[in-house]
Amino acid sequence: MAYDEALSKRIDELIKGKKGFTRKKMFGGIAYLLNGNMCVGVHKDELIIRYDPNATGEIDADKYIHPFDITGRSMKGWSLVDSEGVKGNGLKKWFDLSFSFAKSLPAKK
Repeated sequence: MAYDEALSKRIDELIKGKKGFTRKKMFGGIAYLLNGNMCVGVHKDELIIRYDPNATGEIDADKYIHPFDITGRSMKGWSLVDSEGVKGNGLKKWFDLSFSFAKSLPAKK
C-alpha cells in the first residue's frame, strides 16, 4: 500500500527551513531523519512518531495513538498516530514532540 502523500507534503512544510533533515523510503512509506536519526515518518495513512521511551505509556494513552508494530514487535518510544490525530494542529503537536526528541540525539555519522 502506498503512503499518504498529502500527509508527507504537510511534513515537508513543517521541516522547511530546518537544517539536517533528509527523507528516506522506509517501512513501506517515507521517513524523515534529522541528522541521521529517525524523527517522524508516514506509514500508509498514519504518522510515525519517535519520542523519549520513558514516555511510552503516557503517549500511548492518547486516543489517536497505537503502538508502532509493523514487524510483530512494538518498540518503546515509537508510535503511530491515526489520520484523525493529525488533522488541524494535531500534526504540528506530534511533529514538535518528535523533533524535540530527535534533536536531543547525537548525529549519526
